[in-house]
Amino acid sequence: LDIDICGPSQPTMLGVQSEQVTQTSLGWQPVYPVDNLGVISIGFMLSSSDDAVIWRGPKKNGMIKQFLKDVHWGDSLDYLVVDCPPGTSDEHLSIVQYLATSSVDGAVIVTTPQELSLLDVRKEINFCRKVGLPVLGVVENMAGFACPKCTTVTNIFPTTTGGAEAMCRDMGVRLLGRLPLDPALMKCCETGEPYLAGIHTHPDDEELKQEIGKESAGRAALRRVMEEVVSALG
Repeated sequence: LDIDICGPSQPTMLGVQSEQVTQTSLGWQPVYPVDNLGVISIGFMLSSSDDAVIWRGPKKNGMIKQFLKDVHWGDSLDYLVVDCPPGTSDEHLSIVQYLATSSVDGAVIVTTPQELSLLDVRKEINFCRKVGLPVLGVVENMAGFACPKCTTVTNIFPTTTGGAEAMCRDMGVRLLGRLPLDPALMKCCETGEPYLAGIHTHPDDEELKQEIGKESAGRAALRRVMEEVVSALG
């Protein structure tokens, strides 16, 4: 569920930007990049990807409520992952209020190593605490550059205050992992191709194990972050 109303990016990242949401007797039908993953975003409803969404709070809130009420995800929904914009504004308040009775598992907060980013993330952590939303943990993105040739990770953004690790320690939250800059990830986000092995295909366990063993530093880091998120969910 993409509730970044003014900057919807999920259709492009999942390679379905040319698709449209259809209306059925059961409600809005999500777009399915793969059989077991549906996505709904205002990006599917724009006539052009360059169109600006210029809405005030009430209209944003109404769209988020409609997404929650009118989308038919099928007979069962295993997980609802909500992609939020940065900050602590209308979208965040709306989704927390509308899901207040749904026992939300928690939030995963993403930062970069710079103090300017950490300043905002501290506010987001405190926002979650004030509204009673558990924080599963923090992911530090752009934590160095992963060379595609030698796989060496070099710190591009020096951490003047200790980065996400120090912030998590000070605020008592879990550091889920650090993701390096990886050109391959950027390419996958722009083409909609899977970044990790075994996402769209299902080779036998031994073949998948060998493929994972040859993964780049960036892919290995993301896989560890996913494992940490699953662990935090209990």
